[in-house]
Amino acid sequence: MTTLFAGLGDPVLTLGLAAFVILLVSLPLSFWSLGESAGSSTVRFLVALANLFLTAQLLLRWWQSAHFPISNLYESLCFLAWACTLTQLLIERSWSSPIVSASTTPMALLAVAFASFALPERLQEASPLVPALRSSWLIMHVSVIMCSYAALLIGSLLSLGVIVVDRDQVLEIRSSSIGIGGYRNSYSKSSSSNTSDGFNLTSINLTRAEQLDSLSYRTITVGFLLLTVGLISGAVWANEAWGSWWSWDPKETWALICWLVYAAYLHTRLSRGWQGRRPAFVAVSGFFVITVCYIGVNLLGIGLHSYGWFF
Repeated sequence: MTTLFAGLGDPVLTLGLAAFVILLVSLPLSFWSLGESAGSSTVRFLVALANLFLTAQLLLRWWQSAHFPISNLYESLCFLAWACTLTQLLIERSWSSPIVSASTTPMALLAVAFASFALPERLQEASPLVPALRSSWLIMHVSVIMCSYAALLIGSLLSLGVIVVDRDQVLEIRSSSIGIGGYRNSYSKSSSSNTSDGFNLTSINLTRAEQLDSLSYRTITVGFLLLTVGLISGAVWANEAWGSWWSWDPKETWALICWLVYAAYLHTRLSRGWQGRRPAFVAVSGFFVITVCYIGVNLLGIGLHSYGWFF
């Protein structure tokens, strides 16, 4: 409660609290709309409004501190919430379903809630950059890594939806590993067939689990590519700052574990041909690995990357 009243005097903290309230209102509405066939336009509007508040918050903090607002745990959590809400809105453009909002809205809400209420006031305030962060690589490396975390977390939550949704039905993926397949091959003996060998294409409707599987795969693919770019840029930055490309710092080690987990997920999809619930379990395990990598290192306060720990 003290943090709440203290935040009302700082416009940056106030914008964060406003985003929290908006997401808090949208959460029950997203679950309430699960019985509908299409996503709720009210929930999308609220998520978009929360994204605008988070955008204003980050821009204002950037203007106040005169550096990119991702230098401590509070700022990075707000940036993560911003990236999660943006990812959610982009996914709902592809498939407007209440399952998407019910699966992904809690992630942004938890990030804002943790930043606004769990962190002490000294970590919520803007502070000068530590010497290691005074580099042009700050925006490139950290923003790409945080966007990759957002995409991977949202993709993992959608994979959790693949496991939970329609558990009593057999999940038959009728699409390639590359994208959504909206057609099925069928054999016809009729001479009026569209093709000379007797095959034609008939349109099908993907089930909810199949649609979630495709969306989670595409989202995780984007997140994996961003994570790869982030790791490479981080290695270059580490060589400039500390004289070593890789030092097996706890954050670096867990980031590599994250990369390996999602590389295994993509390997099972592309090389082994797995689809549906089996690779979804791999993606869900990646969710917990990212949580340890992002929050765990800061809680322990060890290593070269622990800029926001509070114990």
